[in-house]
Amino acid sequence: MMKHVLLPLFSLLLLNQSVSHALPLSTKSRWIVDEHGQRVKLACVNWVAHTDVMVAEGLNKQPVDVISKKILKMGFNCVRLTWPTYLVTNAFLANLTVKKSFLRFGLHDDILGIQKNNPTFLDLSLIKAYQAVVASLSNNKVMLILDNHLTKPGWCCAITDGNGFFGDKYFKPNLWINGLRKMATLFKDNLNVIGMSLRNELRGPGQNVDDWYRYMQKGAEVVHKAKPNALVILSGFNFDKNLSFLHNKPVTLSFKDKLVFEVHWYSFSSVSAWKDGDPKKVCHQAVSNYTRMVGFLPKQGYPLFVSEWGVDLRGTNEDDNKYLGCFLKWASKHDFDWALWTLVGSYYFREGVVGMEEYYGILDYDWANVRNSSFLEKISVIQSPRHGRHYFDTLP
Repeated sequence: MMKHVLLPLFSLLLLNQSVSHALPLSTKSRWIVDEHGQRVKLACVNWVAHTDVMVAEGLNKQPVDVISKKILKMGFNCVRLTWPTYLVTNAFLANLTVKKSFLRFGLHDDILGIQKNNPTFLDLSLIKAYQAVVASLSNNKVMLILDNHLTKPGWCCAITDGNGFFGDKYFKPNLWINGLRKMATLFKDNLNVIGMSLRNELRGPGQNVDDWYRYMQKGAEVVHKAKPNALVILSGFNFDKNLSFLHNKPVTLSFKDKLVFEVHWYSFSSVSAWKDGDPKKVCHQAVSNYTRMVGFLPKQGYPLFVSEWGVDLRGTNEDDNKYLGCFLKWASKHDFDWALWTLVGSYYFREGVVGMEEYYGILDYDWANVRNSSFLEKISVIQSPRHGRHYFDTLP
């Protein structure tokens, strides 16, 4: 009896691993499709590489190829790999070796961990180390979306961190444009780099529609010119929760079949606290809010990528537990592409803390095992497409 219960899940995960798509990808109405016009469902996981040391997390715990293979074994087919603008625009930081970057923060144990698990990384420059992670994922048939998470490396996000909106202390439009161009050019021939997300979680008092159109459209054109095979992914206001201004004024670009919009949704994103209300009513209110803010885009013929969502995988967060059921129902019904926050089981150095554990991480502290296998089983139902396999359905 138990074997029959487990077989469908196991078969589903193997199916996700074995599917090979004809790259590059493009869009057709609300779907992302391959070269043959067949739908590709993005079931991604976020891999953090934007924090202070500017090295993809976990290389002190496991060999990079082991991590890449784990991603596929867990049923994910792509990674949203974050990066700070300074990685390609600040010559000193970009050329700093991995070892020297860790030494700047006194992270001697992490150096030993990388020496054990990924010794060839220590003497690489930071940008070469980033390229090596991309190469590992690509060689293991994992698709990638490169996400410009912030400008100055560190943890994200706060309204007053200087990284929130165009014109902020660390968010200078020309520097940002230059960074996008350099990153797109660097990976222009790598077809496994299927997309570039222009900026994570716009926020703060400087947000305004005029600058959004001015700079996001310019950034989109720069990326498309440098890497025309990539999906170009645009984010919205208020920590990537609001694209409502597109209702009446679409973007004006020289291309359309590479354009995707992204949104974030966590339990703490909702208008009501889950623990204080009836879960069904709160869910209905939250979904209605998201429909108004972003959910109209698929009806207008654009793919919607939920590029961050996730829960505390210890199972002790009441809000998260209620939100999860709502999210899975919503995601299953509308069959959006998505990226789970996060792959990361622990950080080298986050917000001044050495070795912080990440309880939203799908992997455990040592990056060796799945943190919560029942959660992985739950999300398996949204890792494969429900719609658009053969015909391009309208929004359910």
